[in-house]
Amino acid sequence: MKRSQVILFSVFLVISALIYVPIAMNKKEYSKSIKEESKTVFLPIDTVQNSLHTITLSSYGQVSPITELMISFEVQGKLIEGKQRLKPGVKFSKGTILYKVDRQELALTIAARKTSLAGMVAQSMPEIAMDYPSEAKKWETFMFSLNPNKLLPQLPEFSNSKERLFWTTRNMLTEYYNILSLENRMEKYDYFAPFSGTVIEVYAEPGSIVNPGVQVAKIARTGEFELKVPVALEDLESYEAQKVATFTNSDGKLIGNGRILRVSDVVNQRTQSADVYYSVKPVDKSKVYNGMYLNVTIDRQVEKSIMPLPRTAVNNGIVYILKDNQVFAKEIDVVASIPDTIYVKGLSDGEQVVLEDFGKPSKDIKYIGRSK
Repeated sequence: MKRSQVILFSVFLVISALIYVPIAMNKKEYSKSIKEESKTVFLPIDTVQNSLHTITLSSYGQVSPITELMISFEVQGKLIEGKQRLKPGVKFSKGTILYKVDRQELALTIAARKTSLAGMVAQSMPEIAMDYPSEAKKWETFMFSLNPNKLLPQLPEFSNSKERLFWTTRNMLTEYYNILSLENRMEKYDYFAPFSGTVIEVYAEPGSIVNPGVQVAKIARTGEFELKVPVALEDLESYEAQKVATFTNSDGKLIGNGRILRVSDVVNQRTQSADVYYSVKPVDKSKVYNGMYLNVTIDRQVEKSIMPLPRTAVNNGIVYILKDNQVFAKEIDVVASIPDTIYVKGLSDGEQVVLEDFGKPSKDIKYIGRSK
């Protein structure tokens, strides 16, 4: 290599070094700055100040009638309309005939058997007049009372066991009680309203054939409602202790109030809640309808000093405390909760509690708190 080329190459190396070294040093300083900056994390905090709180617990529920019945018959036949055409929403009074089942065939059967029974007694009257002359009059009266179009008359009383045996051997008693059974069955062909109420659903129309046990309609008693409210297990004791609650609609308007009727001992595995049932008493001329949703609230006075925290600050009974730029986990007790706030005890006044999830704590990170 020529001397001139060596000189040029040496100059090129010197110039390259002068350019590269400052750039590399600046890059190193920049990386160091970024690395140091990344070790500082700012956390939202709140200073603990325990105090006495009145907590308003809330839930919601759906209104349903206290009494609901499925209309069905124990007999088979053609369905006949009652005193009014039943459709969902139709109101009716107690004692109204809601439905009938055609009973003409049964009525003719009963009439025929009454006539047969009268003939049976008539055939035995000569023997009665001869063997039991003092009893002939009552049996004659009974025979003429067997009207096919009227109810079965009361059976005359037997004067002695021989008289009873006389009619038993002629199957008169068996036939009498068979007819009485058919007349009792006749009452099952009419369905009388057991209370004043409203039709909820209709499953069969007049003219259709109904079978025993098949549902014809669903009715509910009017004016008596209950509210089914799912309550979280941690709040259940508070609801039971309060006993009463107020009900509002979705606009916050007061609709009514009520008392606990019963508490279910079955827990919903998915929501971990139990159902509490309240009576519903409307206020200020408010109206309550079957199926409407109402908000339920109760006020609970907490006896011990507690601290309200957002739900994001509590994780499985643990909160994080900021002290000397480090974060430490601390166990607490949840006293009560509402949709956005959890009331806890176990924190000391003056402690700085972290309000949000920040990931896994690290000793290599410097934590700085920022008050909310």
